[in-house]
Formats: sequence, structure tokens, C-alpha cells
Amino acid sequence: MESTAGLHPRQETPPRTTPGADRSDSNENALVIHPQASQYGWFRSWRSTILAAGFAVLIVPIISAGSWFSPADSPIDPTNYALRTKRVLETTPLIDGHNDWPWLIRVELHNRIYDGSFDPNQRLLGHTDIGRMRQGMMGGQFWSVHVKCDAAQKHFEDPSWIVRDTLEQIDVAKRFIAESPEVFTYCETPSCARAAFKNGRIASMLGIEGGHQLGGSIAAVRQAYDLGVRYITTTHNCDNAWATSASTVAKGSPDKGLTSLGAAYVREMNRLGMMIDLSHVSHQTMRDVLSITQTPVIFSHSGAYSVTPHLRNVPDDVLRSIRRNGGIVMAVFVNRFLNMKDPSAVTIHDVVDHIWHLAEIAGWEHVGIGSDFSGTPFTPSGLEDVSKYPDLIQLLMARGATDAQIRLLVGDNILRVWESIQRRAREIQAEGEKPVEEEWEGRKWHKGYRNSPYMYRETRERAVREDWGQPDQFNVGKSGGHGSAVKAENDI
Repeated sequence: MESTAGLHPRQETPPRTTPGADRSDSNENALVIHPQASQYGWFRSWRSTILAAGFAVLIVPIISAGSWFSPADSPIDPTNYALRTKRVLETTPLIDGHNDWPWLIRVELHNRIYDGSFDPNQRLLGHTDIGRMRQGMMGGQFWSVHVKCDAAQKHFEDPSWIVRDTLEQIDVAKRFIAESPEVFTYCETPSCARAAFKNGRIASMLGIEGGHQLGGSIAAVRQAYDLGVRYITTTHNCDNAWATSASTVAKGSPDKGLTSLGAAYVREMNRLGMMIDLSHVSHQTMRDVLSITQTPVIFSHSGAYSVTPHLRNVPDDVLRSIRRNGGIVMAVFVNRFLNMKDPSAVTIHDVVDHIWHLAEIAGWEHVGIGSDFSGTPFTPSGLEDVSKYPDLIQLLMARGATDAQIRLLVGDNILRVWESIQRRAREIQAEGEKPVEEEWEGRKWHKGYRNSPYMYRETRERAVREDWGQPDQFNVGKSGGHGSAVKAENDI
């Protein structure tokens, strides 16, 4: 039965039989219901479609108008660099590659942050505090858990407390991040960094500034990764078991580049998905690493060597390799790296010059920002602290950078590189590659004891032949006293 029907009294002549009619021969007063054709039948058949199409016709202009007048999307004067910068930084996280604030907490407060003396919400001296980070529209920060090279170490194999101190720096960084959950979110993945930014937080990640901080041990690299560290600066201002530093070359020593153990370090960093940072390394080390790495690399805080020929900066041939490698160079704000001849005259415009050259040679897809705030003693005029990032972005726009290029610079590049490194690490692990077990070839190992329950005969025989001694707790004299509990030199 159609939804609309005609009702007619029964006629004297027999009616036609029509499908759908309800006819009664026994009741003269019965009504016969016939379907009634209508000139509007086509409309009834297509009514839903027509209404939907009409709704779409009406709503599209409204949506378009709303989009046009939306503050986030409406066209603006391209020379309004302040508004363009605000829009970019509201929608793309500005992630700085290097800030040494945890080191200042160690030096000034001995890592004590609960006694009331440390309030990051206050306006502090120096370069960094929460208020200025918010003013600078920051979306993320790699905090450097730095410990200086140990001057007492004449050789990187000499005993040192540096690994202990590094663990303490990881600890205090995590603790001060956790103390301000309304501001910071501790992150170990790029997806966490993106989510933190969407939630209005500053994503906080950890980087170790120097392989010396891990005692030249690849096993320690793995433990650092498990503790949440996501990049390692291959060297700081001293050589280590893996590579030659730029500082060593600057002092007149030869540039030996990467060591054989350094090649093993690169393999393990690739397998783990840890970012290899080449800031501070010698130029030959840069080239050696780029020749063997399976993942992109980063420079967390470096400049352009062709602009300022400081050995801490990156030469053009390496920049071209970075383009092929898919990595990133994060532009530094350290005065002496920006202008060797007159560091005191450095301004924000010098940083723009370095960024521009990095982008011209490596490409806008391979440049970022790595200030070295709270580490460098002097900063460029106009880039005095973490509140000044928007000023830098406006100057780059004034020079001709597009909004899309700025988005790459401030955060999209480092997140893409990080994601690429993690993806390749999953592939390497899926291929069955085992953790690296190489050690420095000159490493000395502690001996055991003469009568330990050794697994192999040759070890037992050597322990007797070389008289490895007994554990201190078994060497009790007649008076019941113990000897020294410290291993003697001949135990090594």
C-alpha cells in the first residue's frame, strides 16, 4: 500500500480489479480503496535525496563562511610576522634540542629541590624558568643531563665517578619535571611529545651530553635508554672510547675520527632507537658516523662552519650528507660559535644567518633549534633567554621563510627524525640483531678468587697458577679481624 491513497464509493458498474484493492462483494456499502496516481509521485520517490542535497547546498556556504571568519584560518597580512608566529607556535610544538638547566640544579642546589629554595615559577636569573618558557611559547625541551669531563682522568679508562653523577642527573631531571605536572610532561616517545603539546604541556625529554658519561661502556648505553634517555652526544669536550672530540682537534691533536668500538656504539644506538648526537665531535667523527649509521643522526646544538669556521660547527659536506641521511642540525645560540672574531657583538641576526645557511645547504627539512640555554655563559643580543624564540621566528619570516618552513624548523623536523629512528630500530630488532657486546680493546677486568666455583677448567687452572687469592670475608685472622675490603691492584 502506498503511503497516500484515494477513497472512492463503490460504483453501480463493477469496478476494475486493481492490485492492492480491498474489495467486498457481500457488502453493498463497502468502500474500495484504489492506489491513486499523482503528479507529485516522483517527488515522493526522491524526497529524501532532494532534501539531503538541499541541506548540503545550504550548509556548505555557512561552513565555508565560518572557516573564512575563523580566527585560526582567516587570511592575514603576510608582513604581520607576530601574528603568523603566534599561529604557528599555537599549532606546532617548538622543541629546543638542548638546555642545561639540570646541570645548574646540580651545581647550585646539589640536586635538592624540595627544601623551598628552588621555585621554577619564580623569575630566576639566567636563561630559564617556567614563566619565560610560557612566554616563549615552548612546546618541548630536551634537557641535557650533563656532567663535565673529569680532569682527573688522564685516560678515559681511568676510574671516575662520572657514571654515578650521570645517574643522579637523570634522577633530578625526572624529579623536577614531575614537580610541575601542570607545566611539564615527561616523554620518551615522539607520540608522547605531540600529545603533551595538545594538552598544553611542555614535553620534556632527556639527553646525555657526552659518551664519557657512560664510561665507554655500550652496556651502559642500553641502561641509559631503559632509564629514558633518548639521545647521547657522542663526545663532549674530551675524547672517549668511541670517538674524537672537536676540542681535541682544536688543541692541535690529530683527528682520528671514530674508533672501532665507536662503530659498535653506532650499531647499538641504531638497534636501540637512540638518537646519535654529533654536536661536539670532530669533523672526521661526523663523516665516519654518517658513513655507517642505519638511521638519521642529529646535531643537538651546532652552527654552520661556512658562516663561522669554529670546529664545533658543521661543514657543508656534512650538511649535504645530513640531507641524504635524513637527519637534522639544530641551530645553537652560543656566541663564540656564531662569531669567533667578536663574540661580544653577536646578535639574534647572527643566529638567523646560521639557520639560513643550514637550510640552504641541508634543506628546511633538516634544520631545527638547539639553543644551549642555561649552559652557555653568553647569549646573542635579542636572544637573551627562553622567552625570545618568537622574536627569532619573526626575523626568519621577515627574511622570507614560509609558515610551512617554520613549522619544520621549530618541531616537525625533530619529531619526524625521532620517529624515523624508532621505526628503523623496530625493523633492526625484528631482523633478530642481538645487543652489541664489544668492549674497548684495552679494558682490564677484575679477577675472581682462587677457589671460586668456576664453570670452565682453564679458569680454575689459571686461578691457581696466578694465585688469585681468597675473598676477604674468609681471610679472618686468629684475633677475628678482617683485612682490607678493597681490591688490590693485582686483582685487576
